[in-house]
Amino acid sequence: MALLSLLAVPAPAVAAQPRPTAPPAAAAGVPPQPDLAGLRDVLRTATEQGAPGAMARLDDGGTAHWLTVGVADRSAGRALGAGDRFRIGSVTKTFSAVVLLQLADEGKLSLDAPVNRHLPGLLPDDRITVRHLLSHRSGLYDYTDDLFAQTVSGFEAVRTKVFTYRQLVDLSLRHARTTDPGGAYSYSNTNFVVAGMLIEKLTGHPVATEYQRRIVEPLKLRDTFYVHPDTAIPGTHARGYLTPDAPATALVDATRQTVSWAQSAGAIVSSTRDLNTFLSAVLRGQLTSAEGLEQMRRWVPAGTGQAYGLGLRRRDLSCGVSVYGHTGAVQGYYTYAFASADGRRSLSALANTSNSARVHATMLRTLDSAFCGTGAGTGTGTKARKGTAAPYERAEDTTPATVRE
Repeated sequence: MALLSLLAVPAPAVAAQPRPTAPPAAAAGVPPQPDLAGLRDVLRTATEQGAPGAMARLDDGGTAHWLTVGVADRSAGRALGAGDRFRIGSVTKTFSAVVLLQLADEGKLSLDAPVNRHLPGLLPDDRITVRHLLSHRSGLYDYTDDLFAQTVSGFEAVRTKVFTYRQLVDLSLRHARTTDPGGAYSYSNTNFVVAGMLIEKLTGHPVATEYQRRIVEPLKLRDTFYVHPDTAIPGTHARGYLTPDAPATALVDATRQTVSWAQSAGAIVSSTRDLNTFLSAVLRGQLTSAEGLEQMRRWVPAGTGQAYGLGLRRRDLSCGVSVYGHTGAVQGYYTYAFASADGRRSLSALANTSNSARVHATMLRTLDSAFCGTGAGTGTGTKARKGTAAPYERAEDTTPATVRE
């Protein structure tokens, strides 16, 4: 069964901000009316493909739409609720980037300064800058390729393990770098682990404190937590289910975990409501200076139909509209969280499974339904090669052979 509910909410007024460089159609066009029926069909398809549940929240100019399909808990049979919390995976990277941009606004950090200026001797190349980290152009190898070469056994090996930041960086530095500093985009969780180290060094506080003080409290986010290294999700939440590599194998309940393998790269817990509030605030310039937002939206090519800024991804949709946000994949959860350039329309969507190529590709179609209107999300979408996640999608819990973001 699908649940659709609507609630009128006020939209705060904000000052105009510089617009990013974008394709002409995206810059000039206004998103068509959302296709709520198509969005519901996408969520239903995800459950038919193996996700226990799927949901989405669309905030559009002061009106909120919720859609939920399937269950939050397979054992209890509890239906997925619109307010359920979940692990947001790499959407955490946008939170970390915002904190660093605020520190740059405060004069405590230069985006083009060497990382080693603040963390002496950490990295093997003094040319690697903060900007390189936040745009995935440092060349630092992604250590998760080693950790999760085998999906389930790799996960179980780290489910309750607690890493230091330095241990994760050291795992990366065992490998040669993938590019020279400032080279081509190459997604790596290592970049945002180092970002977490910078936050803690420059503020003298844990990242949890800075997320809370700089983002959660100002925006009144009631469902957003950084609980590392605790393993439980606070309050009512969707359980997450990891799909094993072997066909016809039972899903693994991956809900309880430290997510210590990700930390500032992927360990935040949130809800669809909070993610929409957060992204709208980012794009309206409520969390950074106008210059900071402009820096976030300095794009580099990052795969077909998309680009990457500083902790922020741009997707160019089928109708010529561009949307801005991030994807997240952590064991048991797939998240898409994107908003229009002005922040007036935002979508957060969740499937409570991971390591499923079909589900991942299907959830991508939520963006077309939400931002491109009737019929846009009902096609086959981007096709994934057999045994891989959707093209140009990052799934941190998949094997190194998977096509990356």
